[in-house]
Amino acid sequence: MVKDTESGKDSGLVNVDTRTDNRQSFWQRKFGDYQPNSPLPSGKHQADVLIIGAGFTGLTAAREICRDRPGANVMVLDAHEVGFGASGRNGGFNMSLFGVEPETTVLRWGKQKTREAQRYMQQAVAYVKTLIEDENLDSDYEHNGMWRVAYSKAQEKRLRKTFALLEELAGPGHYQFLEQDAVRQHLNAPQMRAAIMEPESGILDPCKHVRNLKRLAEQAGARLHENTHVNAIERKGQEIEVRTGEARVLAKKLILATNAWTHTLPGPRKVRNRQRPVWTYQIVSEPLTETEWQSLGWQQRMSIEDNRQLVHYMRITRCGRITMGGGQIGTEYGTDMDRWHDENIWQALEAHFRWLFPTLQHKKIDYKWGGAVSANLDMVPEIGFIGDENILYSTGCIGHGVSLTQLNGRLLADLIAGKETERTRFWIVNRKAIPLPPGNLLSYIGVKAVEGILKGVDWMEERELRASKTELRQTADQD
Repeated sequence: MVKDTESGKDSGLVNVDTRTDNRQSFWQRKFGDYQPNSPLPSGKHQADVLIIGAGFTGLTAAREICRDRPGANVMVLDAHEVGFGASGRNGGFNMSLFGVEPETTVLRWGKQKTREAQRYMQQAVAYVKTLIEDENLDSDYEHNGMWRVAYSKAQEKRLRKTFALLEELAGPGHYQFLEQDAVRQHLNAPQMRAAIMEPESGILDPCKHVRNLKRLAEQAGARLHENTHVNAIERKGQEIEVRTGEARVLAKKLILATNAWTHTLPGPRKVRNRQRPVWTYQIVSEPLTETEWQSLGWQQRMSIEDNRQLVHYMRITRCGRITMGGGQIGTEYGTDMDRWHDENIWQALEAHFRWLFPTLQHKKIDYKWGGAVSANLDMVPEIGFIGDENILYSTGCIGHGVSLTQLNGRLLADLIAGKETERTRFWIVNRKAIPLPPGNLLSYIGVKAVEGILKGVDWMEERELRASKTELRQTADQD
C-alpha cells in the first residue's frame, strides 16, 4: 500500500480544519499531548557544558558530549518546548543538499571545498539513518530517496548542469537523471519535465524525532530544562555566566545552538550578526483515498524538491497526506520572531499544489503552519568560536538542516573535547563568513535584496508556465 491509513482516515490527527492552531506545526499537533520538563529552578547552578537550544543541534551535541565524557555535567536550556522551533516544524527531509545550490557553493568556495561539503552531507544523512536504526527510534523514518525536479525548459537545462556537477563532486552512482517519460512512470504530475533522483535520502516526522533525541540526551546524562528564557550571557573570568530569571548558571563551556533565533540572544555582538531568520510556510492535504493514490502513482514515496531558486518541497506523510512547503518566503524587521501566519503564501502554496497535481483539484487543505530557518549572506552553514574556545555557535542551515544539524552536533562535541577529527577540519569551522550589516534595518534590506534576485531568476525561468497557471486560476474561480 502507498499509505498507512485505514480507509483513507487519519488516526493521528483529530479535529483538524483549515485554520492554523496558534503556532503549532502539523507534526506538533499530530504528536498529541506532550509533557515538557520543568524550567530551571531559581538559584545558582554549575555546568561543565551549557547548551542553549534544544533542537537537533543542541540535543545531539548534549548526547555526544555525555557519551564522550561519562559523568560530565551537561545542561540544556530551551526558551520553549522541545520541538517548538525548526526541529519540530520542518519538512523532515534527511537530505544531502549543502547550502542552497552546489553551483553557488562552487562559485563562492571552489570545487574542492564543495566536494568536501558534499562528502560531509552524505555522512550526515548516514549519521541520522544509522542513529534511528541503532536506537530503534520511532521517527516514522523512510529511506525512499528524493527527486529534484524541473518544470520549465530553462529549469531543465540548469538541472542537467547540476546533475553533471553533482556526479563530478560525489562520483558516479549517487545520482540518476530521469527524463520526462521516466518521471511519468512513477508520478502523475504532468508539469514535471525531468528529475535528478538521489536514492540515499529519507524522510521522517521531525517532532517525533527531536523528542526522541531529547530522550537519548537525558539517558546519556544531560539535564534538560524547557520554557527557560535566557536573559543575559556574560564572561566571568574563565567561566561564562548565563542568567534566566531568578536563576544563573556558571559554565566552563557554552554552546549556542539557537540557529534562526540566534540574533535574539543577549550575548556577544559577534553572534548576533551571523544570520537572520527566513520564514517558510507549509500546508498539508486531507488524507488521500486508495483510489487517489493509485491515480497519482506516487508508489515509491520519494520526497520531492523543485529546482526553483525559491524552492517548493513536498512529501507523503505516514498517515497518507501530502505536505508542501516553500515557494515565497517571509522576512521580518527586528527581533519579534512573530511571522507564524501568512495567508497570501499559504494561498500560493495551495495554488501550486493544484497546478502540480491536477487529479487532486478537489482535495482540501487540512492544516497550515510556518516557521523560521537560519540564513546568512553567503548561504553556507557556519560553526565557530566567540573570542576564546569557550563559547561555540552553529548557524546558517538555509532550510536544509535535518541531517546537517545533527552531524554538526557531533562536530560540536568534538570541538568541546578538543579532538582533531575529519569533522573539526571541515572548512565551515571558524570560516571567514560575510557578516550581516549592523542594525536590523540594514540586515532586513540585505535579506530582501537577496530575495528579490531569487524571485527574478524564477520569473525569467518560468515565463512559459504562466499561461497554464493563469488558466488553472480561472477554472478555480469559475468553480
